[in-house]
Amino acid sequence: MVDRRHAGAGFAFEWVEVPSVGRHGNQHCRYRYRCRRAARAYLWWLTGTRVSAVGDAALATALGWAGAGYGGSAAGLVLAAVTVPRTVLLLLGGAVVDRYGPRRVALLADAAMVVVVLALAVVDRTAGGGRWTLIGFVLLIGTVDAFQLPASGALPRLLVVPAQLSRALALRQAGGQVAVLLGAPVGALLVGGVGLAGAAVADAVTFLAVLAVTLRLRAGEESGRSGGGLVAGLADGLRVVRRDRTLRVALPVAAVAAAGVLPVVGLLGPLLVRAHAWGAGAVGLSAGGQALGVLGVSLAAARYGVLRRAGCGVVLGLGIAALGTAALALAPAPAWAGAAAVLVGAGSSVFACHLGPLVLAGAPATHLGRVQALLALVQSATLTAANPIWGALAGAVGVRAALLGCAALTGAVAVAVATTRALREPKGLPIVAS
Repeated sequence: MVDRRHAGAGFAFEWVEVPSVGRHGNQHCRYRYRCRRAARAYLWWLTGTRVSAVGDAALATALGWAGAGYGGSAAGLVLAAVTVPRTVLLLLGGAVVDRYGPRRVALLADAAMVVVVLALAVVDRTAGGGRWTLIGFVLLIGTVDAFQLPASGALPRLLVVPAQLSRALALRQAGGQVAVLLGAPVGALLVGGVGLAGAAVADAVTFLAVLAVTLRLRAGEESGRSGGGLVAGLADGLRVVRRDRTLRVALPVAAVAAAGVLPVVGLLGPLLVRAHAWGAGAVGLSAGGQALGVLGVSLAAARYGVLRRAGCGVVLGLGIAALGTAALALAPAPAWAGAAAVLVGAGSSVFACHLGPLVLAGAPATHLGRVQALLALVQSATLTAANPIWGALAGAVGVRAALLGCAALTGAVAVAVATTRALREPKGLPIVAS
């Protein structure tokens, strides 16, 4: 078997030549074509989902603005109405994905989202609604998200060859960052020009685009579907993670890293700016620096690949993030804070570009949805608990001390991973590095 690799358009393909002769004299050419077609299908699907992510971010901005119109408590309930059902139902969503297949669940979830957001547009335009009507629609959006997230998280494993999974996920992360950057200003323009109903209609259009692309996918998912009941499937997913040495370590590492890295720019960064009286522009500088770091590393990983030893990449990413967090704590001016935020974003992206493929490739084909749901759940739950803790610590001992605490926690996780054989020598993960 001869392995040849080709990179093009920011994405790499693996071609495998099988030394056997078919009816036309070269069976390996037919297999090579399937690899190229699968990669092309992934790029189409990725484009559709990133366009939809822009629509989601725009609608989230519009929903936040509409909730703020009813007061601070209503705005807080709008945010909670998205996260609570999504968090509670994620494991069930993962079990449904494994039972019926990622493509089928993704199609149903996208179709349900079209119905929900169009209904939101109609109600907002005709009846005007109210705070509880708004919260009810947001609850529906969060519920659909609980099934859509594990389905879309599992599909890359079925659309690209294993050796290119790391590049595929890096490209997806880069597209997600671009969507976040574009979504907020697009949402502000929509809500200012055509209101919440217009933003909802625009989001529905992006979901229709995703539906059109997903309908054309041939992901080969049927062989990976699991049987059994949904309740038994939830417990079985936990057992699979507990028995696999790589997953058993990777998920807690992702959780603790989320607690140490994610609050840095989103929560502690604005508190640091206020403590130094640098002005609101410094908050944007830090957020932009983090986004630049994430986007730059993701694009580089998509183009050139990642480290062959995924565990080393995890350690490197955590180390860079810890260094950037400490630099942010000691930053003497806004420009220094922005540069430190670039390091934080770059480190978190290096970490995600190596741990994401590790988890997705390490999951059994019958448990892709449940493992993705567990990964999202542990990160979300840990972040939910960590934010108030770091906020309280910043109020008690100062923002700099809290940031240094984040740096210490992230650095400790890096040291723990460096001494853990499960991530230094993962099983079954073919990663291509340029």
